[in-house]
Amino acid sequence: MIRILTDSTSDLSPARAAELGVEILPLTVLFGEEAFQDGVEITKEEFYARLEQVDTLPTTAQIPPETFIQTFERLTENGDQVLAILISSAMSGTYQSAMIARGIVDESNIAVVDAQTVTFGMGLLVEAACLLRDKGLSLSELKGQVEELAGRVRLLAVVDTLKYLKMGGRISGATAVVGGLLGISPIITIEDGLVISVGKCRGRKAGFQFIRKWMEEKEPIDTTLPVAFGHSNAPQAMADCMAYFAAETQGMTVLPSDIGAVVGTHAGPGATGIAYFVRK
Repeated sequence: MIRILTDSTSDLSPARAAELGVEILPLTVLFGEEAFQDGVEITKEEFYARLEQVDTLPTTAQIPPETFIQTFERLTENGDQVLAILISSAMSGTYQSAMIARGIVDESNIAVVDAQTVTFGMGLLVEAACLLRDKGLSLSELKGQVEELAGRVRLLAVVDTLKYLKMGGRISGATAVVGGLLGISPIITIEDGLVISVGKCRGRKAGFQFIRKWMEEKEPIDTTLPVAFGHSNAPQAMADCMAYFAAETQGMTVLPSDIGAVVGTHAGPGATGIAYFVRK
């Protein structure tokens, strides 16, 4: 049996993880000197409530090798194999921690995949991996197919406020002031494993139009695989996004998600978007 392991930045809910048979390890969220296990000691709602009060952005700390060693040993003790799908190695040292632990525990029965993405894009990859797992693939076959899919995940989201992009140094103070006055909403994506801005628009609906054009002209959606929608403490915004893309996603398995600490730190509350696999 292949056990699938991921980390809390996949933003899978505990209930969904249980349904899928996926185990989640938490990263640590740091507000100054205060440390919380992501999704264990701080909920997403509590995270956003704190985020709105800060002058300095929170950070995250990677999962240490010792945690992976203990987890790998437990999951493989009865002869099972493990596929770990983890946050982009460009964002966190978590993937490297897992590789160190794999080398210590069992290189033949543990495989580690760099998701190259985060939040509901990463959750979407985990969902697809579970579908492949249930087809009875070998560990090496499963790893190969999941890595191919990782290269095809696209996440595009409309940000509601410029405040947190400014605090994180991703836009200048002047840009934030002018953008706020004009009602500018950036569109963010994950590229080379990092959060970047790829466009801007006036208002959320214009942001959806930007994303639709991107999907039509640049990277068309693979309708044979699931699609995910996410939001940062803004469920109605996600509902609007899902409704806007209803035609593009008709007949697909649609997976809603809450954006957690890693992307939520940069996007702030009110963001929403779509994650999908690019058609081959």
